[in-house]
Amino acid sequence: MTLRMSTPIAAFAIAACFVAPAALAQTAAKLVPAQSEIAFTFKQTGVPVEGKFKRFDAQIAFDPKQPAGGRVAFTIDLTSASLGAAEVEAELVKPEWFDTKKSANATFQSTSIKASGAGKFDVAGKLTIKGHAHDVVVPVALTQAGGTTTATGAFTIKRLDYKIGDGDWADTSMVADDVQVKFKLTLNGVGSM
Repeated sequence: MTLRMSTPIAAFAIAACFVAPAALAQTAAKLVPAQSEIAFTFKQTGVPVEGKFKRFDAQIAFDPKQPAGGRVAFTIDLTSASLGAAEVEAELVKPEWFDTKKSANATFQSTSIKASGAGKFDVAGKLTIKGHAHDVVVPVALTQAGGTTTATGAFTIKRLDYKIGDGDWADTSMVADDVQVKFKLTLNGVGSM
């Protein structure tokens, strides 16, 4: 198996990451893309492989003092998955992986936001990739400084739930099913905690 084939899995993981940014703002908040990052890690033949998504957007309405009224919608451009190798990224768009001709974006839509501790929230919702939707819960930690809110977190998804790495690539001894998604999202316009 080549790194080229692994890239789709990484991209899938990153897509899952986009779920986390949603937990950030009840009043309309604005994502600062240049200061935000969504990364993913998966294992190929037991070796960790890291990647990231270069393009994503969010519509966030969130008040840390009233999290239950918050809403988060996230869109991730699956064609922007990066593993640092052009030949690998060319594989990710193919039907076995992200099939971007049929579905170029992964989406997340929150269904609930609950406080889980000081500055911590669990954002539940539907993550959809390649037309396959599954419930996920994304733990998000918020910090604030100078009017800017930073949301960080990590969670794991199963790539095969979304048919990422389908066909011959469904063999989890080659490419692991688990994909960890990590994110750091910078937001303006979030109310104080």
